[in-house]
Amino acid sequence: MRYWLVMPAAGSGRRFGEPLPKQYASLAGRTVIDWALRPFLSDARCAGVVVALAPGDAHWSASAERAASRAQTVEGGADRAHSVRRGLEALRGRAAPQDWVLTHDAARPCLAQVDLERLLTRLADHPLGGVLAVPGSDTLKRAAADGSIAATVDRAGLWRAVTPQMFRYAHLTEALDAAFAAGRTPTDEAQALEWLGEQPLLVASSPANLKITTTEDLSLAAAILTMRSRQALMRIGSGMDVHPFGPGDHVMLGGVRVAHTHGVIAHSDGDVILHALCDALLGAAGLGDIGQIFRDDDPKWRGADSRGFVRGIMQMLKERGYRVVNADVTVIAESPRVGKHREAIRTAIAGLLEIDADAVNVKATTTEHLGFIGRGEGLAAQAVVLLTGG
Repeated sequence: MRYWLVMPAAGSGRRFGEPLPKQYASLAGRTVIDWALRPFLSDARCAGVVVALAPGDAHWSASAERAASRAQTVEGGADRAHSVRRGLEALRGRAAPQDWVLTHDAARPCLAQVDLERLLTRLADHPLGGVLAVPGSDTLKRAAADGSIAATVDRAGLWRAVTPQMFRYAHLTEALDAAFAAGRTPTDEAQALEWLGEQPLLVASSPANLKITTTEDLSLAAAILTMRSRQALMRIGSGMDVHPFGPGDHVMLGGVRVAHTHGVIAHSDGDVILHALCDALLGAAGLGDIGQIFRDDDPKWRGADSRGFVRGIMQMLKERGYRVVNADVTVIAESPRVGKHREAIRTAIAGLLEIDADAVNVKATTTEHLGFIGRGEGLAAQAVVLLTGG
């Protein structure tokens, strides 16, 4: 997965009521646009960022950090659609026709990592693309000219479109050009695709993904970001894996080869400890599960060393600002016995998680001869991890 980001930021924010355009308003120690850019500038999957600025924008370069970022700037247009189109033009020759392009509002600072991941995951194999959106929950009223209620609108099937929106580079470019040629200006990218007869997918977003429109919105956004930073201090995940025994003379436990009367039946090396740890790490970060990333129907993972899975997931966590605090593992098996291998397993796991060995606990139990494990037909492992950061 790789994508490009185009951010229209040429608006003046006339409804905002402050001397500065709303994207440059101060918010929780940064500016609104800095918060809006943050999830993408820190994401290794983002191949490049283009920000469309107002002509003569004197505020972008006022931030040394922002000016030194890997974001390219272009002059925006008279409205959002034309700014996005200029951003797409800046990607010509770099973005392939089928590359994904995400568009995100500069005044939308509260995009949660889980919402971005949901969008990328849901649309990864989609032929067209779609948008983050919030299902309608309030009763909707249509106003008359004098401000009275003209009608109550059925909210069934109604969604409020937010951003990012995600479409293929060539298709989005074609849709915007077709709209402009017809003398039409879409209010968002999805509408341009709809005018071509397409049906973009709706992907549920948190209502907290708000857009700054008035100064009151800044207070709400600050509260959301403050709450999220406190929640990010600690994140707990759990994982479990099971494998049946099969032909072989050893099993892999935590990256350590342990001699045994049987091997395990698995697509990779069948390391139940590391597979459980992978799911615990992904769960703590809200990134899905091991099967979504290392699919068991993909031949390239056949017989794979599970330590590579953990290293790959650790890289994903680093890109999102997480680090592991500690890990607790339980092996559930009648055999092999873990005791004499415990310290080697602890040391191996600590190295993979980049923590001290005393932050890793490895224990074992049996099922008292109950069930398939008790009958010696397989083994299992459970893992719990604590992350900090994000």
